[in-house]
Amino acid sequence: MLRIDIILILIFYLRTFPCEAPCEEKHSTEFKQTLIEDDSYNGSITDIDGILVGHSSKAERLTGCTVIICNTTCTAGVDVRGAAPGTRETDLLDPINAISNVNAIVLSGGSVFGLDSASGVVQCLVEKKMGHPARDRLVPIVPAAVLYDLSVGNDSFIVPDAQSGYSACMTADNGPVAEGNVGAGSGASIGKILSINNAMKAGLGSTSITVRDAITNATVTVGALVAVNAAGDIYKNGKLIAGAQTPDGKHLLNTVQYLLSMSPNIYDNFPVGTATTLACIVTDATLTKAQAKKISQMAHDGFARAINPVHTMLDGDVIFTLATGASPVSNINLIGMMAAETVERAIIRAVEKATGVSRFPSIHELNSNSTGQKTCVSCYYIILSFFLYLNSCQEAKY
Repeated sequence: MLRIDIILILIFYLRTFPCEAPCEEKHSTEFKQTLIEDDSYNGSITDIDGILVGHSSKAERLTGCTVIICNTTCTAGVDVRGAAPGTRETDLLDPINAISNVNAIVLSGGSVFGLDSASGVVQCLVEKKMGHPARDRLVPIVPAAVLYDLSVGNDSFIVPDAQSGYSACMTADNGPVAEGNVGAGSGASIGKILSINNAMKAGLGSTSITVRDAITNATVTVGALVAVNAAGDIYKNGKLIAGAQTPDGKHLLNTVQYLLSMSPNIYDNFPVGTATTLACIVTDATLTKAQAKKISQMAHDGFARAINPVHTMLDGDVIFTLATGASPVSNINLIGMMAAETVERAIIRAVEKATGVSRFPSIHELNSNSTGQKTCVSCYYIILSFFLYLNSCQEAKY
C-alpha cells in the first residue's frame, strides 16, 4: 500500500524543478506568425518616421510630462473611457469637427495642474514654426491629457508646468523612448483602488509591431506609448504580476477577488479621480479622423487585458491615435488588433521598467521579497490525484 508520506516526498522533490511551457499560460501567437522583426517587442513609438518623443521630469518630486511631436502630417483621434478624465482639446478630435491634424500630444502628471505643460509645448512649436495655418498666424494644435500622481512624494504643489512642457518639446527626438520613472510615468503607481498605502510603482512604457500585408506586400507599423497610473492590478498573459499589496507588503492582494468578497458599501469610500492610464497610438497607416477614433476604441482592449479592474470611477483613461499616412495599409481590423496588442505590451513594459521609490515598491522589489520558486499548482494536483488513485486501487485489493 502506498503511504501518504511517500507521496508528499515525491511532490516536494518535483517542486525543485521549474515549471516549463506546458504549465505556463502562453500568449497568443497570432501576431508572432506575421511579425517582420523578431517578437521581442523592444521597439518603440518612434519607429514610425516623423514621430519625436520628449520627456521632462521634476527633480523636486516624482512627476513630469511626455510630449509626442508630429514632425509630419498626423491625422488624430481619441477615445476617453475613464470616468474622471482631465483633458484639453479632445473635443476638437471628434470626427464631426473641423480640424483633422494635430502637431503634438501631451501626456502629463500633476492632475488638472499638469495641463499647463501643454502651453509650454505650444510655445515651443511656435518657435519651431509648426501649427495650423490660421488667417493671422500658425496655431499649434496640442491635445493633452493628465493623470493624478499628487499622492507620490511630499509636496503635491510641485506639478508639471509650462516650462516642463517646453523642455520636453525642445529635447524631443526620434531615438528609443526612455521608459520607467520618466516623463508622465515619473509618479505613476498602480493597485490603489483600496488605499494608496497598498500601491506599487509603475511608469511609462513603449513598444511597436510591424506586419506585412500578404496581398500588397506593404508593411504597416503600430507603436504605443503608455503612462500606467491605474487603480487596478496589472496582468501579463492573464497572470497577476503587480498591483495592490497585502498589508505585510510581501504578496499581491488580487484586487478583483478582494472586492468581490467584500460588502458593496466598500465602494462608497473609493477616492474618485485619483488614477488614470494614458496612451498614445501612432501608426504609419492611412486613416481618416473617424478611423483614428475607432483605433483608439479598439486599443482599449489592451487596457482591459493588462489592467483589472479598469475604466473605473477612479480612472480618467484616455487613448489618442495618430496616423502619418506613409503606408497605404488601412485595414481597420488589423490595425485595431495591433493597437490593442501594443498597448497591452507597453503597459507591461511600463511596470517592468519602473523603479521602486519610498513606500512604492516596483515589481522587482516585490519579487525579491517573495520566497520560494514558482511552481505549477495544477501539475501538483494532477500528480497527487494520480498517486491517490493508485493508492485507492491498492487498498481495493485488500
